[in-house]
Amino acid sequence: MPDVTIRPTSKFIQAATVALLVVAIGANIAYRSAGAPPDYVWAPLLLFLLLLWPAARWLRVRFTRAVLSGDRLRYESGIMSRSIRTLQLSKVQDVRVDQSLSQRIFDVGDVSIETAGETSRLTIPNVDHPRKVADEIMNAAQKGPAAQ
Repeated sequence: MPDVTIRPTSKFIQAATVALLVVAIGANIAYRSAGAPPDYVWAPLLLFLLLLWPAARWLRVRFTRAVLSGDRLRYESGIMSRSIRTLQLSKVQDVRVDQSLSQRIFDVGDVSIETAGETSRLTIPNVDHPRKVADEIMNAAQKGPAAQ
């Protein structure tokens, strides 16, 4: 079985970026129509500051992934400092999908993996097609190391 990489979606970050750009353009139009002096020194700075939030979220999403390979699931997260958690698929007991209303609309969800052990739950947030991902993890867990 080839390695399968699971990443959180960036759909919500893209929507937030578009919304921030619409707000910035609307504020610019309102500022101009109010007859204010055309000193726009603050406008690019404000737009830059507004776009820092989605950029930081995008970086966090970009540096988070789960890799399903062989009989293991490796979850990696972090930009400067990395956190890596490796689960043996033979110890997976349950895979759960949680979806809010907005996540259901965009076919996104949180995939929680329950294993035997003391730190037993791993949650991968905002995964595209979460039911398909959960089924794939369960199928790989049921096959076990002998079948792979």
